[in-house]
Amino acid sequence: MRLSARVDYALRAAAELAVAGSHPVTAVQLAEAQQIPPKFLENILGQLRRSGLVRSQRGPEGGYWLARPAEQIALADIIRAIDGPLLGVRGERPEHVGYEGPARSLQEVWIALRASERAILERVNLAHIAEGKLPDPVRALTEDPSAWESGSLI
Repeated sequence: MRLSARVDYALRAAAELAVAGSHPVTAVQLAEAQQIPPKFLENILGQLRRSGLVRSQRGPEGGYWLARPAEQIALADIIRAIDGPLLGVRGERPEHVGYEGPARSLQEVWIALRASERAILERVNLAHIAEGKLPDPVRALTEDPSAWESGSLI
C-alpha cells in the first residue's frame, strides 16, 4: 500500500486534533507541530472539513477540531476523505475488474488485499494513535509481521 503525502499529513494533523480534544487548534499550530507545509495543510483541512471529519471556526478564537470523538474516526475514514477508496485497480473497485487466463485469480488477490487493509485501518482510530495504544492484533503485527499467517490475528 502506498500512502500519499496528503494522507500522511492528514493523519498526523488529525492525531494532533485528537490530543487537543474540543479546543480549536489553528492550521499554523498544526503545521508547526507536525512540520507540515502550512498552505498544503490548509487544503487538506478543507478536505477533512468537507468530509465531515473536522469542524472549523474563523476568528481570533478559531481553529480546527474533530467533528466526532476520536474513538469514532478510523484511519480509513481519513484516508478515504483524502485519497478515495482504500484499494482500487486502475481506478476501479476490485470487484469490477476482470482478468483472463492465468491472471484470473488476481481479482481475488486484490479483494483479499483490500479486506486486510480494511481490517487494520477501520479498527485503528484516532484515539488509539493519539494515546499510543494500538489494538492488540495490530500491535502483535508490528512485533511479528508474519503473525497474520497463523490466522489468529485480524
